[in-house]
Formats: sequence, structure tokens, C-alpha cells
Amino acid sequence: MTYVDGFILPVPQAEWEEYRKNVDLAATVWMEHGALSYVEAQADDVPDGEITSFPLAVKKEAGDTIVFSYVTYKSREHRDEVMKKVMEDPRMQPGMQNMPAYMKRLIYGGFKVFMER
Repeated sequence: MTYVDGFILPVPQAEWEEYRKNVDLAATVWMEHGALSYVEAQADDVPDGEITSFPLAVKKEAGDTIVFSYVTYKSREHRDEVMKKVMEDPRMQPGMQNMPAYMKRLIYGGFKVFMER
């Protein structure tokens, strides 16, 4: 069954175009190294919550846009193989060495798919 890496993060509007350039490169690298899909989605209907919500989870600040993204793989083992290649790819090194401050509010994790249609 498919394996998914999921990410939620706030992107400051002032850094939106730079973020888009970075994820365009990231998508290319992930797909070249074998990911099944790579998706970046901008918040459209994401309400504030009182107890929990996407905005609360990422400590959304004024001017931030929330992004939900995910990458799919054949399995956890496949993900580990692809991720190793991605992290070693020289095209990814500049961004990893100089991450923007808002990346500290990134939430991520790997998930085993238990139902898929």
C-alpha cells in the first residue's frame, strides 16, 4: 500500500515567489528520484480554530499563507530509498543550508495508507 509524507507550513506572503521556485525544484528532484506524486496546495478554506486548527498548529502570523503538501511512494521502504537520494542530491543542498526562518514552524510526518480508492 502507498506511503505518504505530509507537510503543513506557513509561508509569509513576502516569500511566496521564492517558496514556489524552491518547491518547483523540489518536485523535480523528488519525481526524478522515484516519488509517485508531489503535491503543493495553498490554503483556500482553512478556518481559525479555538482549540486546534491548521493556523494554530503552524503558529500562523499575519501575512502567512498555509501550505499543505504531500509526496507519495510505493511503500515505506521506497520512501526511505527516495528520501536518501533526495537529501544527497546537490540541487537540494543550497536550500537545506539556508532554510528560511518560517521553516521552523513546519509540521511533517510519514503515514502508512490504510485505505485508498
